[in-house]
Formats: sequence, structure tokens, C-alpha cells
Amino acid sequence: MADAISEARPRVFVARIIPELGLDAVRAVCDVDLWEDDLPPPRDELLRRVAGCDGVLTLLTDKVDDEFLDAAGSGLKVVSNYAVGFDNIDVAACARRGIPVGNTPGVLTETTADLAFALMMAAARRLPEGDRYVRDGHWKTWGPLLLLGPDVHGAAIGIVGFGRIGQAVARRAQGFGMEILYHDVNRLPDDVTRPLGATFLPLEDLLARSDFVSLHVNLSPVTRHLINAETLSWMKPTAVLVNTSRGPVVDQVALATALRDGVIWAAALDVTDPEPIPMDDPLVGLDNCLIVPHIASASRATRDKMAQMAAANLVAGVRGQPLPTEVPPPA
Repeated sequence: MADAISEARPRVFVARIIPELGLDAVRAVCDVDLWEDDLPPPRDELLRRVAGCDGVLTLLTDKVDDEFLDAAGSGLKVVSNYAVGFDNIDVAACARRGIPVGNTPGVLTETTADLAFALMMAAARRLPEGDRYVRDGHWKTWGPLLLLGPDVHGAAIGIVGFGRIGQAVARRAQGFGMEILYHDVNRLPDDVTRPLGATFLPLEDLLARSDFVSLHVNLSPVTRHLINAETLSWMKPTAVLVNTSRGPVVDQVALATALRDGVIWAAALDVTDPEPIPMDDPLVGLDNCLIVPHIASASRATRDKMAQMAAANLVAGVRGQPLPTEVPPPA
């Protein structure tokens, strides 16, 4: 009996199908209960499935709070989030119970920057509108005024949040000869900003000078609705807003009004509040608002790396080892 207990494999719940590289690594060590539906597990099912688990692998759609931790029970050893962000997890509640939380930082920096730049260019050159124009049978001839938009090359880009992803966007902007402006809670040292040709500005000044504004901030009480009716009014009427950070950073009601009334020219969103965005949201009906379904990290290579990192955190946690990429507990 003692040998059987000592050889028992940890039991874990994985809240969605992730790339096989990650699943295989977890299955090699653990007994895996895998949620196989495309949609996230309903709350009551999530709480039922985590009961008695040694570890859980969650996504941003899975809220980990005291109720979740109570349902899992005292044997829970680790929460591994398949994401860089962790605003779905009450990290302080986990820390109080001695449960480490893992995430997947760094791996999606370049891929997210690629998408931010792609959204900026697609909105500027009105690619979704052009595609619909052709498919709807409206393309009869070349027109001098057809689907005009702003140039990207030589324009001013304002990057709000100048961490890893913001700096990666700046590197791309350099290739287009753009004027690079940034705003961050902390002014970065010259050895970081000088090679990028980036100039610090207060937020109001940055918004007033930028032709394109790209958001790369974490979601916090300070950044929630950072972009609102007032801050939108500081922007140029020809400006394009890009958001690949978190949906609640933007007040969507204010954004819809600004886009409809010509306060700004266009927006391109990878994230919304809520997700998925309801089909009756006023942003959905606006031609000058491009919306994609939270795909910033959606390259095969990046999602594979995320799966490997999330699996490594999960396996280390159930073994009682330090997590390779642990979210620091709150002070």
C-alpha cells in the first residue's frame, strides 16, 4: 500500500486543449483531466473539475479566486497560467495559501509586436474595408479618392507602455522612418531609449502629437479606462488607436462615440471588454474600427513555446520545485 501511494501520479486539470508539446510534457508526469471543448469550462464545471487536483493549468478565461481555491482543496500545489497576463488570477489569495502561480513571459514579445504593427497598417490602409469592397462587388474601376488613408512611413507613433513589447514595436517603427514617442509610468534610461530614437512625453502631449497610438500597458486600477472621452479628445482627428494590451484599458463607449463623431479617425483592437465582444456593441458596426479575436500571440511557434513554459511550471509545481517562470507574489 505504501509503495502504491508513493508511486501515485499527480492529478492535474488542464482547462483547454493546448499544443501537444505542452500536453505531452504534462502527460509524461501527471494524470491529466483535459477540458476538450472549444469554449471555456462553465464556472460550476470548472469548480467541480479542479476538486482534489495537485495542479491546474488555466487560461485567461478561467477566474482563479478564493472560491476556486476552496473548491480545489488544500492539496493544490500550483496554478500555471497559459498566458503572460494573470489578471484572471488572485495572486495574493494564492500566496496566502502558499500556492505559486506561473505564467509565460517574454515568449510572445516579438509576435505581439508583429500583430500590433499589422493592425496599425491594416487600419491605416483600410485593408478590411478594401477586402469587403471587392467581395461585395463594388470594385468597378480605379478611383483617385478610393479608400484613402494616412501614410505609415514617416508618421509619429506614440507608444503607451514602453516595456518589452512597446520597445519591440519601436524597433519596427524605426524601419518605417517613424518619429517614436513613448509614455510610461517611469522614464526609461537613455541607454534603452537612445538606440530606438524614442522620446519621452507626458501622456497628453504624446496623444496630441501622435499619428498612431499603440497601447502596451498592464491592466491595473490606474490603467483601466486610461483611454476615455477626455484622453481621446487630446488625439488628432486623423489619429489611429491600436490596442493589443487589455480590453478594459479603453472605454469602449467613449471610443465608439469618438470614432462615430470624428474625434479620431480609426481604431484597431485585438482585445475588447468583454471578450468576445457582443455583436450589438456599437464598435462592431463601425467601418473605421478593425477588431480581431485576441490573436496577438497566435503564431505556431509562439503558442508552442507558451505550452512548453506552462507545462514546465505545472510539472515543477506538482513536484514541489521552484517554478521556472513564477509570478512574484504581492509585497
